[in-house]
Amino acid sequence: MYPWRKQSVTLKDTSQLDGEPLLRVVDLVRHYHLPRERLFTAPEKIHALNGVSFDVAAGRSLGIVGESGSGKSTLARLVMALERPTSGSVIFRGRNLNGMTAAELRAARRDFQMVFQDPYSSLDPRQRVERIVAEPLSAHAIASREEQRDRASAALKAVGLRAGDLDKYPHEFSGGQRQRIAIARALITRPRLIVADEPVSGLDVSVQAQVLNLLVDLRAEFGITFLLISHDLAVVDHMCEDVAVMKAGRIVEAGTADAIFKDAKHPYTQELLGATP
Repeated sequence: MYPWRKQSVTLKDTSQLDGEPLLRVVDLVRHYHLPRERLFTAPEKIHALNGVSFDVAAGRSLGIVGESGSGKSTLARLVMALERPTSGSVIFRGRNLNGMTAAELRAARRDFQMVFQDPYSSLDPRQRVERIVAEPLSAHAIASREEQRDRASAALKAVGLRAGDLDKYPHEFSGGQRQRIAIARALITRPRLIVADEPVSGLDVSVQAQVLNLLVDLRAEFGITFLLISHDLAVVDHMCEDVAVMKAGRIVEAGTADAIFKDAKHPYTQELLGATP
């Protein structure tokens, strides 16, 4: 039904050997240096992440929650290998992403994709939807131009849009439809992991529900593992079996969603739950 689901894999998949998780984050640290304020003083250092570790099993979804500035988006960028950590490892399918060559990392990116927070800025307004959605196929030289259009059409249908939308531009769609286009682009290589960084925070409440339900349906249909970054506990509760709570660059509490939401142990987690309508 969806021809783009037949994409072949070139990397050896070792993630299921001996029960190894699909994604493993080990003692991840990321520091940033601010511009030097004075000539003879050391630049100030921001500790965005301080020893973050967790596993995500294939087929499960982990929600990372916390207030703004807790390090969630920094974590997402490191998991996606968009930045290098100060120290620590991101191990995907049994391989350390930061130990790969450029060619190996490029090939690995077929299997992990990202959905960004703002559908307005993540889509090039000068490009038609066909080129936007098929961009990962072009980047990895997958399929002919005609096959890419067929796969892009199938991906749009999978997210509830029409094949005829391929020839339109992003400005012709609503915010929720643009996020669906972004999700179609993430789906087109049939990734094993999707990192979703606040994927519905910029949408109206009614549209948020539609997009969340779409993600849940796609996960059930294609077996995708999600790493969901959000400040909204209700969003995480809707999508994820597992939850990790971040504060000041550290995970202060982690467990199943049922355990966290019914019997939170850490005062910060209790504070977040108490502030949730």
